[in-house]
Amino acid sequence: MSELKLYVVEDDNRLHLAFNDAGKPMWFQTGGNFTATDSVASMWSLKHGGHVVAFVEEPEKVVLSEKQAEIVEDAHNAKRPASYIILKSNDEELLMNAYVNGYTVAKEKKYNVKVPHTKEVWYYKSGDADLLTICPADKELRGTFTKAEIEHYGLQDCEKEEVTDDAD
Repeated sequence: MSELKLYVVEDDNRLHLAFNDAGKPMWFQTGGNFTATDSVASMWSLKHGGHVVAFVEEPEKVVLSEKQAEIVEDAHNAKRPASYIILKSNDEELLMNAYVNGYTVAKEKKYNVKVPHTKEVWYYKSGDADLLTICPADKELRGTFTKAEIEHYGLQDCEKEEVTDDAD
C-alpha cells in the first residue's frame, strides 16, 4: 500500500511555517505551507528553524461482510491475531488490512419476492419458519428477504424486487 504524505515545518510550540506573498516566513497555529517532498521541507527547516513533520493520508477502510467482520473482531481478542485470521478465512490479506486500518460492514441487499403465476401476491415471513403470502396495495407491507433466506425457502426462481430504501 502506498502512502501519500505531505510535509510541513513545525516549531516546538506546534506553530507551522508559512510564507506570505513576498516570500517572508511566518509561523501560524493553523495552516502552513505544505510540500509533497521531504527534501523541500528539510531545506525550509534548516533555513527557518523548526523540524519536519509528515502527514500521512488515512487509509481507506475495507468493506467486509458480516461474517468477515466477525472474524476480524474475534482476532482482536486472539493471542495471535494474524494466525487466527489465516485459520478462519481464505481472505487473509483483506482481513489483515481491515484489522490494521479499520473496516465497515456492507449492508446486505434485501428483496421482495413475488409468488409465481400471480398478479400482485408477495411472500413474507411469519416467525422463523412460516412462509405466508400477501396481496398488499402498499409495498411497505411486503416481507423482505436476504439472498440466504431466498435460498433457505427455495425461492431462487421467483421474481425478485430489490428493496432500495432504508426502512428495514
